[in-house]
Formats: sequence, C-alpha cells, structure tokens
Amino acid sequence: MSGTVSGARAGAVLAALGILAVFPLVFSNPTTTTIGLFVVIFMVAATAWNAFAGLSGYIALGHAVFFGSGAYTLAIVAEKLHMTGGWSVFELVPLAGVVAGLIAIPFGLVALRTRRHTFVVITIAIFFIFQLLAFNLTITHGSSGLQTPTPLWTAVGYNQRFYYVAAAILVLTVAMAWAIRRSRFGLQLLAIRDDEDRARGLGVRTGRVKLIAFAASAVPTGMVGAVYAYFLGQIFPQFAFDPLFDITIALMAFFGGLGTLTGPLLGALVLEALQQEFTLHFSVGGLYLIVYGALFLVVILLLPQGVVPTLASLLPRTRARLTQRAGAEA
Repeated sequence: MSGTVSGARAGAVLAALGILAVFPLVFSNPTTTTIGLFVVIFMVAATAWNAFAGLSGYIALGHAVFFGSGAYTLAIVAEKLHMTGGWSVFELVPLAGVVAGLIAIPFGLVALRTRRHTFVVITIAIFFIFQLLAFNLTITHGSSGLQTPTPLWTAVGYNQRFYYVAAAILVLTVAMAWAIRRSRFGLQLLAIRDDEDRARGLGVRTGRVKLIAFAASAVPTGMVGAVYAYFLGQIFPQFAFDPLFDITIALMAFFGGLGTLTGPLLGALVLEALQQEFTLHFSVGGLYLIVYGALFLVVILLLPQGVVPTLASLLPRTRARLTQRAGAEA
C-alpha cells in the first residue's frame, strides 16, 4: 500500500514538472505566458513565505522587503557594471537572493524577538522603512526609478526565457520547503508553532531556528524579485516594495493550506491567475479587487483550513463511505 502511495506521489511530481516545462510551449500567446510567469513568481514567493510562517506560526508581513531588495540588487549592479541585456543579467539573480538573505538577518534579529501581533506590526514597520529608503536614497534614484538592461531578443520566445528561469527557482524552492518539512529542523519549527516556550524547554534553540528559517525564506523571494525587475525593464519604489505583495502571498498560503507543501502552490496558481484575468476584464474602477476579495472571503468561510487540508480530510471519509457501501451491497 505504501509503495502504491509513493508511486502515485512520484507520478504526480513528474506530471507537475512536465506541465511546468511544456506550458509556455503549448500556450505561447504573450499574454498567457506573461500570466504564467507571474503565477510562477508568486508560487515561489508563497512557498518561501510558507516555509517560514506556515511552519513556525510567525505570520510575517514584510517579505516585500526581500522581493524589492532582490529587484534593486539586479538593477543597481547591472547599472554599475554597464551590463547589456541578455542571459548574462540572469547571473545576478543568485546574488539578489544572497543580498535578500543577508538583509533578513538583521531584520530577523530585531523582529523575531517579539511574537504574535507585535511581530506582525514590526515586520510592517520595517517594510515601510525600506520603502522610504528606496524613495530617498541616491543609489535607487528615488521616485524616478531604475531601468534594467533591455534584452535584444525577438518577440518569439521572449517571455519563455524569463518563465524558465523562474520555473528553475520554483523547483529549487519547493525542494527546499520539502527538505525543511521532512527534517529535524522542520520538526523544531513545528514545535515552535505549537508551543515555543515548551520547545525551548526541550532544548530547541528557538532564536537560531527561527532566524535560519526566516533568512532561508528570503533568498528565493529576492531571486524572483530580480527576475520580476528584469522582465518589467524598470522598477519604482512603490512597486518593488508593495504592501499588497505581503498580503497576497499570505492569502495564497492561507487559501491553499498554511503549513502544507502544495497549499501555497495551489493558492498562487488559482489566485494569481484569477487576479490577472480579473485585471484584464474587470480593471475599470477596481472591480477586479472586489471579485478577488469576495472569492477569498467565500473560501475562508467555507474552507477555513484551506483547500488542501480540507480535501485531505474529506478523502478518508469518502473512501470509508464507499467501502461501507460496497460491503453492504455485497
């Protein structure tokens, strides 16, 4: 039985990787591939956020700091090095992740000294500090924004290049989240979520564990921030450091199932794709925001644990009922 389950999981993983790989080839329309790119970017961000917040119970609303830092890292370094557009600019993506991870260390040292609502407030406050810095520092060009190198690629396959880079980051991020969840380190995070004081009493070095997880979640977020900036061709403080980004990735994780591996992926796939479609068709007067919010409200009221945990709890009941019915008929 366990072998069958393992085989089914392996088959599902291979199928997901296959769909991820062929999507921009099958759906080559520029609008569709753009939506696909944004979905993958938010899949990365939501998965990275969930690897920390979903397992530790610390609801962070400051990951836009890492997203914006990654975006500005790529733009500033490319400008200083006088880089021309092309594949070489993607070499700065890992650097953007490293910078975001380094920024997360002092950020975490300050914020993770607190808990619950105080932690949420501090993450929001630090986010606005970084946004104000982006508006006022000379190196960021303030409200004028920064231009990123323009690739001299033809329109054919232009979006696909960014998509596959983001998809590679997604695979690595999901692998990281899976490794954390199944490791002793992940069990320590879950112990912190359940009862931090008790976990400390059992020998868990809670401060170090939380900080490592916080910094690890920042790295992929900074990397996709860099991809996002390079794709758009320019960045501004209000878009690189966007408070809606923090709310969105948190909602995606809650929608799919907080603390699960597939929940943030499902949440990003559904919510970001719908948001992009609503933006295209209901952009007048911000109607798409109303539809988007109403959809999320319905899910929260009907599926408070998220889609994935709810379905996981329903499957055994359904199987039991089918088994009982088959036995009765026999």
